[in-house]
Amino acid sequence: MNRRTGPIVAAMLALTLVAPAQTVAVRPAHADAPAGQMAWAVHFTLAPTLFEPAETPGLITPFMILYALHDALVKPLPGKSMAPSLAESWSTSPDGLVYEFVLRRGVRFHNGDPVTAEDVKFSFERYRGISAKVLKDKVSGVETPDAGRVRFRLKQPWPDFMTFYGTPATGAGWIVPKKYVEKVGEEGFKKHPIGAGPYRFVSFNPGVELVLEAVDGYWRKTPSVKQVVFKAIPDIATRLAMLKRGETDVAYAVSGELGEEVRRTPGLTLRPTPFVSTHWLVFADQWDKSSPWYDRRVRLAATHAVDRQAVNQAQTLGFSKITGSIIPTSFDFYWPPPAYPYDAARAKQLLAEAGFPKGFDAGDFWCDAAASGYAEPILNYLQAAGIRTRLRPLERAGFLKAYQEKKLKNI
Repeated sequence: MNRRTGPIVAAMLALTLVAPAQTVAVRPAHADAPAGQMAWAVHFTLAPTLFEPAETPGLITPFMILYALHDALVKPLPGKSMAPSLAESWSTSPDGLVYEFVLRRGVRFHNGDPVTAEDVKFSFERYRGISAKVLKDKVSGVETPDAGRVRFRLKQPWPDFMTFYGTPATGAGWIVPKKYVEKVGEEGFKKHPIGAGPYRFVSFNPGVELVLEAVDGYWRKTPSVKQVVFKAIPDIATRLAMLKRGETDVAYAVSGELGEEVRRTPGLTLRPTPFVSTHWLVFADQWDKSSPWYDRRVRLAATHAVDRQAVNQAQTLGFSKITGSIIPTSFDFYWPPPAYPYDAARAKQLLAEAGFPKGFDAGDFWCDAAASGYAEPILNYLQAAGIRTRLRPLERAGFLKAYQEKKLKNI
């Protein structure tokens, strides 16, 4: 690997029931022109969904790939919850019904096509990701007065429009080239995506490797690294071993005991940095009157049963922050409710009051396989309170599909 100054470990610090921190590798000072290669050993499955913004699942999406390949009218950037990008400015009408964006001049997609208002309209209309229904229920139409302006007209005032359109969690705001997509079709776009981000697509081996190359003259800043290679390595110990052998520059999502090992290893660096996300338990059967989870006292017992700070310290090395809400703190109108404290005695008392003095069999505890490391201690806390459950990790794509199709039961 070129231009290496020593291995760097990046650990994704994500904790269920906690607003987590995530880490990325930081390169040393670089030359003006991009050079060298950086290899990332990542914990997630590499699939076309990751670089197709129209199908963004929202949950546990590795946004680094979308940020690399694509660009949006507005998007969160370090220090800014919503920063201008392909749009140099935007405004809202006094009645709150119209959002107008003025596009940045001279920006082009990787194939040379200019970014226009028609591309913005097309990208929104083809969007079918996690928030497609709510956005299209609220937006009455998208207007393109000219090539450099686009207007979103709402059916009624909706203060959360920018949150849903601008956050990468929905994927709705990433812009793709209309002419190219219409030419190659949806499947053709997945095989060779074209975007307007700082890196262009080079090659993809499904489930194995994704290769991207820097775009010289990217409007915001020319990337420092010429080529980025993402390697799908699900096993955390294998990622760290690859780093030690010099087979990768970054080992992503290293936590728990292996994270502590990184701290003790000369020549390795652990680099945490905040990101906006929340993780929580879902009681899938709480609407079923025959389920124990229907009783609020049972759900509250589970909440009190888990020592989130202890899990945070053990699994994410204390970098995460406890939260009482599933809403990210950066969202507009965020209200911070108090977080329920760890109280094992109270958890058992609540279960007894709900008719389960000896606890109950809670069935399966489903999770993304990449998250099983910190799902296990949560399971142990639930077991100690009397909520007996079995961990059922699924590969990420399968977990997301089952969750979205509402096929997962219990937890």
